[in-house]
Amino acid sequence: MRELFDEAQGHSPLDPREASRKSSTTPLRKRFYESAGVAETPEGFAVTLDGKQVRTPGKRFLSAPVRELAEAMAAEWGAQTDSIDPLSMPVTRLANSTIDGVADDVAAVRDDIAKYFDTDLLFYRASFPEELIARQAEHWDPALRWLADELGAHFILAEGVMHVKQPEPAVKAARQALPETPWAVAAMHVVTTITGSALLALALYRKALTPDEVWAAAHVDEDWNSQQWGADEDVTQRRAQRRRDFDAAVKVLEAVPR
Repeated sequence: MRELFDEAQGHSPLDPREASRKSSTTPLRKRFYESAGVAETPEGFAVTLDGKQVRTPGKRFLSAPVRELAEAMAAEWGAQTDSIDPLSMPVTRLANSTIDGVADDVAAVRDDIAKYFDTDLLFYRASFPEELIARQAEHWDPALRWLADELGAHFILAEGVMHVKQPEPAVKAARQALPETPWAVAAMHVVTTITGSALLALALYRKALTPDEVWAAAHVDEDWNSQQWGADEDVTQRRAQRRRDFDAAVKVLEAVPR
């Protein structure tokens, strides 16, 4: 079972896009258990298969700090049919990454999130057409206003893609607002990489924006292009998978203690 999730996750277990690519080319393994459940242990709430605790790819016990998340993982295992498809188990994949990777070096993952504060999606605006400019402002400005009002973080906006140096006080304020617990940091990392915005991830974590608002904000440009040129089937499928990973991260952020 360890190899199954190793192959699905690839070299970057926190990157759901890499997981998706790997899973699409990995033969599925046969289901080998009858039932999935949850058992309370000293380490938390463990996922069990036929009464035996499941292990992560790193050979640690697959468990969560709250029952809700363990039950979500058990439901993913229970929903597998003849074969086990890791792509259909986003909470389990995120848990594996948290337990095997993030828990051992939370600071490094926080640093990786914080890098986005210098090049965040929300900073770089279209110069035309007017409708796209208006859509970006509609979806992106609420997060920036919240950052300014609540955290005192004032960022600089620019047209196009030329890099703009952001004020150190703003970056520092945003960084200080990041969570410090492994599960929350791992979930925020997933949201950040999916949306291209640590600021949207931070607004989601602090409940300044709803999940649907964050999702819509992250896809303003993609939705605009689809409206102009039509939707691409492959893009639509990849977006659906990203949404499953995004929803799993949201579930974690909503469940874990702050």
